[in-house]
Amino acid sequence: MGQTIKVDSTSWESEVLKANNLTMVDFWAAWCGPCQMIAPVVEELAAEYHGRVKVAKLNTDENPDISSKYQVMGIPTLMFFKGGQVIDRIVGAASKKQFKEKIEALLAK
Repeated sequence: MGQTIKVDSTSWESEVLKANNLTMVDFWAAWCGPCQMIAPVVEELAAEYHGRVKVAKLNTDENPDISSKYQVMGIPTLMFFKGGQVIDRIVGAASKKQFKEKIEALLAK
């Protein structure tokens, strides 16, 4: 129940841009220490917000086209999409509390 989905260039449009729910995308890479640090938190958020927020992970090394389209300069970057548009982002490792506050604020809109 409630887990992250892996997205890439082929599934990006259907999974993220056409999603009905608020979608949080974790832009990460295997070599990125802070990305590894927040990975368990991202998984917990996927479970906690199951059915309300779609949580996806995009490997920036494998999908440079998407990373560059959304001007991802540093990772981890978490972007929030709604209706195919970026509505907010968090750059860098943040605490679970900070992520939850952002998600709650965006769900309240």
